[in-house]
Amino acid sequence: MRVRHTLPAAIAVAGLALTATACGGGSSDSGSSAAKGGQSLKGHTVTVAGVWTGEEQASFKKVLQGFTDATGAKTDFVSTGDNVSTVIGSKIAGGDAPDVVMVPQVGVVQQFAGNGWLQPLSSAVDAEVTQNYAPVWKNYGTVKGQLYALYFKASDKSTVWYSPTAFANAGVTPPTTYAQMMTDAKTISDSGLAAFSIGGQDGWPLTDWFENIYLSQAGPDNYDKLAKHQIKWTDPTVVKALTTLGDFFKQDDLIAGGRKGALATDFPTSVEQVFGDSPKAGMTYEGDFVSGNVQALHKKVGTDAKFFPFPAVDGGQAPVVGGGDAAVVLNKGKDKAAGMALVKYLASPQAAAIWAKAGGFISPNKAVPLTDYTDPTLRETAKSIVDAGNGVRFDMSDQAPAAFGGTAGTGEWKILQDFLRDPSNPAKTAQTLESAAAKAYQG
Repeated sequence: MRVRHTLPAAIAVAGLALTATACGGGSSDSGSSAAKGGQSLKGHTVTVAGVWTGEEQASFKKVLQGFTDATGAKTDFVSTGDNVSTVIGSKIAGGDAPDVVMVPQVGVVQQFAGNGWLQPLSSAVDAEVTQNYAPVWKNYGTVKGQLYALYFKASDKSTVWYSPTAFANAGVTPPTTYAQMMTDAKTISDSGLAAFSIGGQDGWPLTDWFENIYLSQAGPDNYDKLAKHQIKWTDPTVVKALTTLGDFFKQDDLIAGGRKGALATDFPTSVEQVFGDSPKAGMTYEGDFVSGNVQALHKKVGTDAKFFPFPAVDGGQAPVVGGGDAAVVLNKGKDKAAGMALVKYLASPQAAAIWAKAGGFISPNKAVPLTDYTDPTLRETAKSIVDAGNGVRFDMSDQAPAAFGGTAGTGEWKILQDFLRDPSNPAKTAQTLESAAAKAYQG
C-alpha cells in the first residue's frame, strides 16, 4: 500500500498542506502534444493530486516545473494523504476535481474507471507507453481494454536490507535461496543479534512477505489468478505459502522482540532496529524505499546498509514484486487537455530523468538511461525492474479492493497480523482470508 512509500515523519512533515484549484484552460477530451513538442499552454493551470509529502513531493514538483518550462502551463499540487480514493471522491462530488491524480494502487485505478471518473489516455500517450514500457505496465494501466493510467514511478519490493557489520560478525554472505536465508538467519541469531526486524504493527509489510514467497513458490500464473480472486485463498498454493511464512514466524528468536515485539513495531522503527545506533537485528525485508529511511538515520546506503534480492523459494524463480504510482486524467477536471499534456510529458524519459537525478525514485520507463540515477543503489533497483520486463508482478494487496488489501485493522492486513501472533494454523488463516476476500471482491 501507499504507506510503504512514505519516508519517516521527520522528513515527511514538510509541505503537507498544499491546496489549490485549477483555473483557466479548455475542456477538450483530446490529448495535447504540447508537453513534448513545446507547444504553448500558457494561461493553463493543471491541478495535480497525489499522496506525496516531504521529499517525494518536493522532487515531484521539480518534475512539474519541467513541464512548466516546456509548455508554459502552471501546475498546482494537492496532497491527498494516503486515502486517495475517499479524498478524490469527495472532490468530484464537490465540483472541485483535480485534472490529474497520481494513483498508488492498481485497485484504485480500476475503482476510478469503474466509477466512470477517468478520461481514456490519448493515442499519443498510448504510443509513448507502447514504445517505452514493458507490456506488463501497460496492462496494469488498462481497464476493460482501455488505457487509463500511465505508471510514472515504480518501486522494487523484492529487496532484503542488511547490515554488513552484522553479516560480517556472523560470518554469513547474502543468500540466493530462501532456505539459505533462513539458515543464515539462525546463524545471525546465534551470534547474539536477532536476524530480522519486522514492522508488524503496520500490517502491510506482512502482505509483502507473503507476496514474495507466493510469487516465487506458486509462480506468476497463480499469482495473477489470486490477485484477481480467480482462485480462492483456500487454494493449496496459498496454504503452502502461509506454511512457509508461518515456519519463519514461529521462530521467535529470529525476530527482534519476538512476535509480540514485531506486532508493536512500525515500519520506520523496523528499519531503525537494523541501521540505528543501537541495532536489534541484522536484516529487514521491504522495498527499495528503505533507502530513504536509512538516509534519515544519517547512515550511508551502500556502506552502512546494503540489500540483496529476495531469494528464490523452493526452487522457483526469484520474485520481482513491484509497485508504482500512476497518472490518470479525471473527466471532471477543469482542464483535461492540459492534464493530458502533462501525462504525455510524464511518459517521457526527460520527465523521469528529473526525479532520477534528484534521488529517491525509479522509473519503469526503459528509455531512461541508467546513468541518470545518481544513487548506485537506485540504479541497481531500476535495472532490476526494467530487466524483469513482463516478469514483474504488481503488489497483490495494491490490486485488491481496499477493504481487503488496503485498510488498517481489517482484511488482509489484520488477518496476517493475527497470523504473526499465532502462526500455528495456516489452513484456518487461509479460510479467514478467503472469507474476507470473497466479501470485498463481491462488494
